[in-house]
Amino acid sequence: MKKFLMAATGGAVLAAIVTTQVAAPLLAQEAESKSTIYEQLDLFGSAFERIRSQYVEEVDEADLIEAAINGMLTSLDPHSSYLPPADFDDMREQTRGEFGGLGIEVTQEEGFVKVVSPIDDTPADAAGIEAGDFITHVDGASVLGLTLDETVEMMRGPVGSEIIITVVREDVPEPFDVSIIRDTIKLTAVRTRTEGESIVLRVTTFNDQTFENLKEGIEEQIEEAGGIENVEGFVVDLRNNPGGLLEQAVLVSDAFLEAGEIVSTRGRSAEDGERFNARPGDLAQGKPIVVLINGGSASASEIVAGALQDHRRAIVVGTKSFGKGSVQTVMPLKGDGAMRLTTARYYTPSGRSIQALGVSPNIIVEQPRRDPLAEEEEEDDSPRLRSEADLRGSLSNDSMTEDERRQLEEEEAKAEEAAKLRDEDYQLSYAIDLLHGLSALDLED
Repeated sequence: MKKFLMAATGGAVLAAIVTTQVAAPLLAQEAESKSTIYEQLDLFGSAFERIRSQYVEEVDEADLIEAAINGMLTSLDPHSSYLPPADFDDMREQTRGEFGGLGIEVTQEEGFVKVVSPIDDTPADAAGIEAGDFITHVDGASVLGLTLDETVEMMRGPVGSEIIITVVREDVPEPFDVSIIRDTIKLTAVRTRTEGESIVLRVTTFNDQTFENLKEGIEEQIEEAGGIENVEGFVVDLRNNPGGLLEQAVLVSDAFLEAGEIVSTRGRSAEDGERFNARPGDLAQGKPIVVLINGGSASASEIVAGALQDHRRAIVVGTKSFGKGSVQTVMPLKGDGAMRLTTARYYTPSGRSIQALGVSPNIIVEQPRRDPLAEEEEEDDSPRLRSEADLRGSLSNDSMTEDERRQLEEEEAKAEEAAKLRDEDYQLSYAIDLLHGLSALDLED
């Protein structure tokens, strides 16, 4: 028994020695890391004091601190930044659906401001700003070397005032100036209409009104159609939609899915990840769906497109999306400001990350650029084709009843409307034609 006690005690002593030997280096490393951090903070304090006391002009200490915080955040990635109190208020207004400005969502690339997308029915949209445009100057002043927030601040101004931005556009040889009159931007998150027998859901942003607007719009259009049996399908138009609230992207995806994963987010630590799943209930009641995307479809738009594509619930048509696959968390700070920090990546149900890759459409359909001069010449030069019915004394058609003739005229009118839409919006027209084809196959089955 004494031997056993001695052996046990000896084991305890040995364990204590081993634990001490293992823990000591770890504690030393932690102490060294803290020491390095304190040294760096001391370096920052020293630089701050030198600037405050010896810079050629008097400086505002609060501005210096804000600039330091912003520099720290913007060094991480293009979407992390400091939000001063005024910018934080503006951001909250945007998620509520009304704010002042030009109506563009922007990011920073290669030192210049890149347009992610213009927002529908805003001054920038009316002025012809396109997704992918680079803004190089604001009122003649170069934006090269400025932060994104500084450039955005330059573009702000009183409602009704003019701003001139210099734009570089792919396939356009020279930069050109665009004049825009600032206005109050009122966002209508979802606009709904019926084209033929297809319901078009134009989703322009993901703010706190999006899902409710979508639900109400679908219900109204189905009622106007006289029931879901009179609807061929739905077009979810996400083109030039820069994104917005993650929770709204989840709700919109869930609106068309009965079950399964919608999106997952993965942060730095495993416990930071989240998984969002669909609940039973499909607002489209099983009807086919086409999702339209382009290079201006970003973030929350890509979540919806990716979820519906992975579940084979929709055919995605258009061109590759923007490729913003990261999640930003807005964290309020002391002094009424906040920081926007990238905290996670998101993944579609199949486990793919969209970051820097975007969503690739199932069917690539480019939107032809319009040339008004060429269109006018084409209209003037195109001769009217004559048919048998135009010939003097031609025989009438005796095989159709009056009702059949009326039905034929209605179908011809629909075809003419479809042709007109094809000229106005080729991608949307393609989506509607696709739904019409899917509906015809379904009827044959």
